[in-house]
Amino acid sequence: MNVYFVALILYGALLIVIGIVASRRVRTASDFLVGGRRFGAGILFATFLAANIGAGSTVGASGLGYHFGLSAWWWVGSAGIGTLILSQTVGPRLWRIAKEHQLHTLGDYLELRYSRAVRGVIAVILWFGTLAILAGQIIAIAWILNVVIGLPKWAGCVAGGAVAITYCTAGGLSSAAIVNLLELTVTMTGLVLSAAYVAHGLGGWHGIASALATDTGSNGAALTSWTGAGPKQILAYVAILVPSFICSPGLVQKLYGARDEKTVRRGIALNSAGQLLFAFVPAIFGMAALARFGKLANPELALPSVMIHMVPQWLGVWALAAVFSAELSATDAILFMLSTSLSVDLYQAFLNPHVSPNRLLKISRITTVCAGIAGIGLGIVLPSVIAAVTIFYGLLAVALFVPLVLGLYWKRMNTAAALVCVFAAITLDLVAQHTPLKNHLGVLSPPLVGILGAVACALAVGWLAPVPSKANASGALKGQAKESA
Repeated sequence: MNVYFVALILYGALLIVIGIVASRRVRTASDFLVGGRRFGAGILFATFLAANIGAGSTVGASGLGYHFGLSAWWWVGSAGIGTLILSQTVGPRLWRIAKEHQLHTLGDYLELRYSRAVRGVIAVILWFGTLAILAGQIIAIAWILNVVIGLPKWAGCVAGGAVAITYCTAGGLSSAAIVNLLELTVTMTGLVLSAAYVAHGLGGWHGIASALATDTGSNGAALTSWTGAGPKQILAYVAILVPSFICSPGLVQKLYGARDEKTVRRGIALNSAGQLLFAFVPAIFGMAALARFGKLANPELALPSVMIHMVPQWLGVWALAAVFSAELSATDAILFMLSTSLSVDLYQAFLNPHVSPNRLLKISRITTVCAGIAGIGLGIVLPSVIAAVTIFYGLLAVALFVPLVLGLYWKRMNTAAALVCVFAAITLDLVAQHTPLKNHLGVLSPPLVGILGAVACALAVGWLAPVPSKANASGALKGQAKESA
């Protein structure tokens, strides 16, 4: 009997049971969507970090560590920088506005600040991008099952997606937060202990560096350098991930669940510290896999291969459960983004504005299942974790970052400016990616070109067009306008 497989089955069943039990506390859409706004700093820290340590931060980042070495730190590290900025600036402002106006999603804020048109356009754009990152989490689960029991990728996607859909649909943010506490404990202890064991087994840092230089024939100096990937690659990670983790609708919805502004600052800042430290772990796994196994058919098999072949069975079982936890906890966060985008930002905003709370709860659960099934299908089609999550982060950074941040800090930012900068950013990003222009960008990446273009367009339209009255419709928004004037 495969011990690893049995452990994953039992662990997945435990998560489902916890989610179903927690669902008994869910009676309204507010409970489902923002956890009743009662989270303390500890719960907020746990649910943020559990969501942020997902497929891209484990399986994907270990694959980058296999390819780039220590400089793979910048993938998770850039996300940590983004959440640190969120904790001290954008987050508390958004929480204050959400509390006053009983907002449930980032789309609610976009409609309050701009218009229903802005909300709808961004919701549709991000919904398709978010399907890609959901697929990335599911692909990571499939790779784990492939290494453990040889399960084909399509079957692994179906199995992993089914577990996440079940417990997420039952209880929403309330059950996710409770499950996240268990997942975070298992994830961090399992992965950190495994990284320490693997590094010690290879002779510590010097042993890994020596093995990379002599056994693989690779550029050991570049692989052991914090900047070995080169300035263009590092800046590309920063340009995509820092803005994405400031304006992620899923993270914003989680911070709405905090009980006060101080909780937002403390809880998310603790999460950021955890991300910045954890960023070294997948880099070590990737480097260890390269040193031990040499050429792998798929770099994203580096992490599960290490867990099976380089640590004792008891620790391997624990570590694989940790990775499984990481993927599932991120998957539930993404399912919330998708379900709330459909149920609140599109269904309630455009089709049924007067929907009852109970009806909205039912719609939220139905859309969670539908989004999960779509994510499973896309996971079967897309080739890798990094390919999937890069689609999402690129769209998130170029389409949402500028309207959100300038909307909070600049009173002349208006609906026209928001719409123009969204379409300009996406257009410039696509042009920079798919035309000969990409060969003449220097250290700039296509998403960064899109963001800079969005800023320029927003400033131009904001100064030329009159400020609509809606921008100052509420006391909260008037207050922020005065602060940023």
